[in-house]
Amino acid sequence: MATVMREALVVAFTVDLEPDCPPFLEGFRGVEQGAPALLDLLASEGIHATFFTTGEVASRYPATVARVVGDGHELACHGMTHRAFTSLDAGAARSEIEESAAILRRFGPVTSFRAPYLRFPPAYVELLEQQAFTLDSSHAKYKLAYYRDRTPTRLTRVPASATSSVLRLPGAARAAYLRALSSPVVLFVHPWEFVDLRRERLRLDCRFKTGEIAVRCVRDVLRSYARRGARFVRMRELARPASNRDPERRSRSGAR
Repeated sequence: MATVMREALVVAFTVDLEPDCPPFLEGFRGVEQGAPALLDLLASEGIHATFFTTGEVASRYPATVARVVGDGHELACHGMTHRAFTSLDAGAARSEIEESAAILRRFGPVTSFRAPYLRFPPAYVELLEQQAFTLDSSHAKYKLAYYRDRTPTRLTRVPASATSSVLRLPGAARAAYLRALSSPVVLFVHPWEFVDLRRERLRLDCRFKTGEIAVRCVRDVLRSYARRGARFVRMRELARPASNRDPERRSRSGAR
């Protein structure tokens, strides 16, 4: 009787390293208080993540970004100022990408990108190609734009699987939701979720179960995937090889 081999479940845990809950709050409590707690958690669980970081955060908190890189996580780009790219003209969008990429690449290689608010106009995809990005995670499977966007590109485009607040749902509801996600599962959180924001004037999904309880929720999620035999990867590991991204290169190779 033949044995059916199942492919391992692949999980990419990602972090949007940004100011506090934009556009509702101002400040960087998440970077100052939440990020260390999250980095400690990932270290204790032995999991490497991808940190989509704004250029502004990297400029203000270089020691935090240096720890991200030093702990073996992937440093990735989240724009410069966390302004929505849907509000920017082409010139401003180019500046956001070029400036943030230059700042972040002082810390090490940066090849993955995610737009703030998971909104990125198709016309700007070529700006990422021009700046040598190889992977874009600016879509989400729970947003309509993911199903509408068919922009041709050499980039590997890997959408987020679920919104971050799902990880803070009650246990049974969270487990059912996460079990239904297809591989590769791309999860994301924000450092400000690990600061107690329950008394802030925010939408419920942004403030409920924030702070220390959020750390426990994420630990439970990571351990549940580990029990299922998941393979944790950095986003750059999901990018296609260069020979598969570039049709012209494939054509030249085939002609030899």
